Amino acid sequence: MKLLDSLLPQDFRSSFDGPLRRFYTFTFVTCIGNGLTLSLFIVYLHNVRGFSIEYATLLLAFSALCGLACSPIWGTMTDRFGPLRVAVVVYVTDAVALVVWALSRSRGTISIAAVLLAVFGSAGWGPLSTMLSRLVSEQHRQRAFGFNFMLVNLGIGFGGLIAASIVDLHRPSTFTILYMIDAGTTLIAITYFLTLRAHGGPVTDHHDDPVKSAEGWSEVLRDKRLVRYVIAAIVLMIGGYGSQEAGYSLFIVNNLHLPVHVIGVIFFFNTSTIVFAQLWVLNRIEGRSRTRVMAMVAGLWFIFWVVLDVALALPAYLSVISLCIGMVIFAIGETMLQPVGSAIVNEIAPEHLRGRYNAAAGLAWGISGSLAPAITAFYFNNHLGVWWPLGTGMTALVGGFLMLSLRRHLSEAEDGLASASPEDEPTIESRRRAD
Repeated sequence: MKLLDSLLPQDFRSSFDGPLRRFYTFTFVTCIGNGLTLSLFIVYLHNVRGFSIEYATLLLAFSALCGLACSPIWGTMTDRFGPLRVAVVVYVTDAVALVVWALSRSRGTISIAAVLLAVFGSAGWGPLSTMLSRLVSEQHRQRAFGFNFMLVNLGIGFGGLIAASIVDLHRPSTFTILYMIDAGTTLIAITYFLTLRAHGGPVTDHHDDPVKSAEGWSEVLRDKRLVRYVIAAIVLMIGGYGSQEAGYSLFIVNNLHLPVHVIGVIFFFNTSTIVFAQLWVLNRIEGRSRTRVMAMVAGLWFIFWVVLDVALALPAYLSVISLCIGMVIFAIGETMLQPVGSAIVNEIAPEHLRGRYNAAAGLAWGISGSLAPAITAFYFNNHLGVWWPLGTGMTALVGGFLMLSLRRHLSEAEDGLASASPEDEPTIESRRRAD
């Protein structure tokens, strides 16, 4: 019991009521499907379907740009119609797009499927973060987001193990099976989300306030704290998730000349580390400066990319070992990034604009997902692939520095150094103080 209390304090466990449990179940089931196909985009198009690296990276970048362009719209829809309706439309369409992606052979249909997956995938961040913030009290948000991220990776870990036992570069049908299962788990998961309809409606208590009712994206963009956070997050993500998705698997297969099955094993170390370390990390970062924690993430990710570069000089078996160790380091950074980043955004967001704030934060994923493939293609197309990991690591460090510069624009409560009181609810005036 003492161990349980140290990992999950009693006051947080008491918040695990029916709605929160169902939300976490939705997260877990959805991510099992996601884990089946994680980081296979470039490998699937180039090594399985035979398209060029240029086409694959350009499609990834273009689809990410389409998702990026639609992200503000999803944020507005979340505030206007509530997270439930938006999430249902998003995930049903996502499942259909996965089926099209799995069965397509031509550039045209594959491109349409990729764009649909990106456009509707970009919508998930806003409604899900908004819904979770409603299901827990303000004091538990950081821990709740961290616990959710642990379940994300537990699901991805299960999916990755299933994928490792099925996927085969010489049998394209195995990839079709993976994407079809992903679509099926998405539809199953959405049935759990539908049970949260009592919490998923739009916020209406601000309608009587003419000032709040008139607020929209212009107010969000005037919040210099949010703008600075998004810029820092974009750079950090290019040095992390964006580049990992764009070229990590390709680097392993084409530069390190390791079999594709190794990718599943390496990502298993990633997800298992997050599952086992997340609760411990949450307790270590509780009450600490969130911006400094984000800077620590940048440092860990720099080490991860250096390890990947060093693997070029190692024998195959040592390369695999070093990559697994590097992925553990990357994962520890993830356990810090996810709860802290979400907590910063939802700490400064007023309730009636929360969907827009979360959508704006999600822009970091979209923009980094657009830029990272182009940067990756530049390295590989100019025969600079051996320098790609080191250059990406340096980008992560720049993102960490930008996160540190955000500190002076946040209050102690917003930076996680003090508990916010109800009176600390963000106002337009407080959000403008960084101007």
